[in-house]
Amino acid sequence: MSMFLHQRSLHNAFSNPFAAPPPSSANSKRPISILTPTTLLVLLCLVMVVGVFSPWVNIPHGIFSVSKPAVSKWNSYTLDQALSFVGKNGTVIICIVSQPYLPFLNNWLISITRQNRQDMVLVIAEDYASLYKVNERWPGHAVLIPPVLDAESAHKFGSKGFFNFTARRPSHLLKILELGYSVMYNDVDMVWLGDPLLQLEGNHDVYFTDDMIPIKPLNHSHALPPPGKKGRPYICSCMIFLRPTDGAKLVLRRWIEELQNQPWSRTQKSNDQPAFNWALMKTAKEVDLYLLPQAAFPTGGLYFKNKTWVKETKGKHVIIHNNYIVGFEKKIKRFRDYGLWLVDDHADESPLGRI
Repeated sequence: MSMFLHQRSLHNAFSNPFAAPPPSSANSKRPISILTPTTLLVLLCLVMVVGVFSPWVNIPHGIFSVSKPAVSKWNSYTLDQALSFVGKNGTVIICIVSQPYLPFLNNWLISITRQNRQDMVLVIAEDYASLYKVNERWPGHAVLIPPVLDAESAHKFGSKGFFNFTARRPSHLLKILELGYSVMYNDVDMVWLGDPLLQLEGNHDVYFTDDMIPIKPLNHSHALPPPGKKGRPYICSCMIFLRPTDGAKLVLRRWIEELQNQPWSRTQKSNDQPAFNWALMKTAKEVDLYLLPQAAFPTGGLYFKNKTWVKETKGKHVIIHNNYIVGFEKKIKRFRDYGLWLVDDHADESPLGRI
């Protein structure tokens, strides 16, 4: 990014507004001028020094009006470096965003900060605008994994751009596992009411949540639910925890294969979730899978539409997912209606501040 030096207009160095009045005829002795050749030489040297060193010096705004965003270094910031920076006890919390999702990212981060887990968060930016914005406010917490997609085409659910955006998810997660880290993935249209890492009982390969509305008993099975009408389960691909095991890597590789076998088309406007479910079902006998409690991780179709159930399970909710609704404005309104759009009054709690 270019750096601009805004120079003040220079006054005529030889017109001094504070000059003394002309000497009287009684005193013909001329005043001593401070603009001697030596003084001018010193001033010239000072200007040269400032010009050379100011790009590397953080000069307060308004003195020389020098601005240097210093964002170019993030172009070469690698996933390995980023994970080393944010990883805590071998675990990271990941989200994937493009620029239009930054308000949701901020809302999600406020809720995570309240659980004191923000230092573990790594934002995988899908465009340079997001990469620079996050690292400008929160250095080291965003990385970009090439190639860069057309961010504008990824906004509309069901579009080819949205498919291409979400289809990169398993490959990103696989790279993290291969570098030896456990990873919790979240979509950013979520809000934490508790700490999900405390819900990870046992030492299973893959943890996930049900995307179905029907109410389960509090002591429901943690096995992969049976297939539905479409021949596969209905597991949500928006909240997943994986350990760096052979089983978890197998699920991700199969997920990638399923996406390749079921590409987006105008007649079949798919997304990544069906492929994730096929991958789980086809690897269930080889992988240690764990269905997280419905009361702690309810789908949006249950939490936002069944007030009785919400009241009965009060105190058990850990992550609220704002799904079963399409559109940025609709999601924001729903969060506001339920007191979960935190950025309005609590932006100062986010590592990014108000964006």
